[in-house]
Amino acid sequence: MADKLTRILYVEDEPDIQMVARLALEALGGFTVEICSSGDEALQRAPGFQPQLILLDVMMPGMNGPSTLGKLRELPQFAATPVVFMTAKVQPDEVAGYKELGAVDVIPKPFDPMTLSSKVQDIWERCHG
Repeated sequence: MADKLTRILYVEDEPDIQMVARLALEALGGFTVEICSSGDEALQRAPGFQPQLILLDVMMPGMNGPSTLGKLRELPQFAATPVVFMTAKVQPDEVAGYKELGAVDVIPKPFDPMTLSSKVQDIWERCHG
């Protein structure tokens, strides 16, 4: 049986989305969520937080999601951490591209706050089943 998912790093530049996701993941899912507003912030804070799973926005100012994923993968402790992109860009070729970059899944935006934590839990169980 896999470790229970408890720590999620969420990288999202939009404060309203951060707030909804935090409520959904913490209140409904019981997860501990560390929110970063940029790829740079994620790279600084991930090592101290040691997330088990990373939710990553694709379109952010500065370093975008795919670039952030690349930089996280350069850190040995995150070489195998499951990363899920959350994005409105979910055309089949875009989703395939994210998976080629190493994402385990893609959650479309706008997401449903009532089902977000169960979706994340399902993805976790698929990765560790």
